[in-house]
Amino acid sequence: MKKENKHKGNFLKTFFKERKQVGALAPSSRFLVKKMCDKIDFSTAKNIVELGPGTGVFTDELLKRASKDCRIFVIELNEEFYHFLSNKFTDPRIILLRESADNIDSILENYEVKEADAILSSLPLAVIPDQIRKRIVIKSYDVLKKGGVYVQYQYSLNAKKLLEMKFGKLQMGFVAVNIPPAFVYLGVK
Repeated sequence: MKKENKHKGNFLKTFFKERKQVGALAPSSRFLVKKMCDKIDFSTAKNIVELGPGTGVFTDELLKRASKDCRIFVIELNEEFYHFLSNKFTDPRIILLRESADNIDSILENYEVKEADAILSSLPLAVIPDQIRKRIVIKSYDVLKKGGVYVQYQYSLNAKKLLEMKFGKLQMGFVAVNIPPAFVYLGVK
């Protein structure tokens, strides 16, 4: 419980300091983590990308479920979260990068990855400038393999049209047991 409180304190401090990069007051609940990760086929996934991991609650679950030869690209722009994550994770499957998510294509290219099996995004799309938000969605779609999944949560339905622009019809879910409650979007390429 002490470890969880430290995560929440770090998250809250960073939320107030970096309002343009952090979209929540608290880390995601285990219910939201499960709902999001259940959308990924871990039996075949070799390259998973996580956008905006914050304190790493989704990263923990990805590590639990991913195979030994799966690479998990964890892309975090916020300096405090990046340093926190670099101290928290030592698993060799994690490739932690302090980058903007709209560089997803060049990041994967640098690691000679042609396609991602899944992208899990915690990015606060509502606070990201429009042009960057559009580049993130377009490039995410472009780097996914055929049949690959893009899983995103948000606290409103504002991002629905943007995601439908690339992914077409989305599968939607809702997690009430989260602060605040969250919508889960699933786009399949």
